Amino acid sequence: MNLKDKNAIVTGGSIGIGTSIVKALAQAGANVALNYRRHADEANEVVAEIEKLGRKGLAIQADVSSYDAAMEMVKKVVDEFGSIDILVCNAGINRDATIWKMEEQQWDDVMNTNLKGYFNYIHAVAPYFREQNHGRIINITSINGMRGKFGQSNYAASKAGIIGLTKTVARELGRSQVTVNAIAPGMILTDMAKKLDQKWLDIAINETVLGKLGEPEDVANLVVFFASDFSGHITGQVVSVDGGQYI
Repeated sequence: MNLKDKNAIVTGGSIGIGTSIVKALAQAGANVALNYRRHADEANEVVAEIEKLGRKGLAIQADVSSYDAAMEMVKKVVDEFGSIDILVCNAGINRDATIWKMEEQQWDDVMNTNLKGYFNYIHAVAPYFREQNHGRIINITSINGMRGKFGQSNYAASKAGIIGLTKTVARELGRSQVTVNAIAPGMILTDMAKKLDQKWLDIAINETVLGKLGEPEDVANLVVFFASDFSGHITGQVVSVDGGQYI
């Protein structure tokens, strides 16, 4: 799948699944800009890896929950790269608690990052995509947005909201030849996940039908497919990458 000369933005691209997505897009030929909030060193390392591949890389400190920061980042990327073709909304946080213990700030923080953050960047790229009559939007959601998860009412609600956002924007931008799809990972073996107590990993493994957890590259490979011409007639879809964990 060839993304040569395509320009992409990946939110939350400095760590975890986001880093794998950035690298996969660059390996496929794209120039990639990523945002970070706190992980400046990691973001700069990712940019260095992009540039080793002969692509343009750009790291921008931006809080995805800020509407103004999103507008400024997209404009800067267009100024630096010349255009924008691909948006991957990936940045997310969790602030877990049962509904009777959850504080208002925990709810607001997760919704502002996980859902409003996606709106901010989609809203910012939409005029460019409409004008050029082309674009790819890939939203990272979660199987917990489809099934719910004990202690994650805020996270699950935000991820369910991303699914509704995906389908609606697919309808709104379809006539502009913009495809909008979502990927719903299950438990993925990121560096953070590897630090969990083994009992929690075992629970997730036992939920799968393949008997194993996914790797960040499993998600990244699907992002590249959705960003490519191979997926040109697919839009408004949610694809799970979970080894059968949800079914």
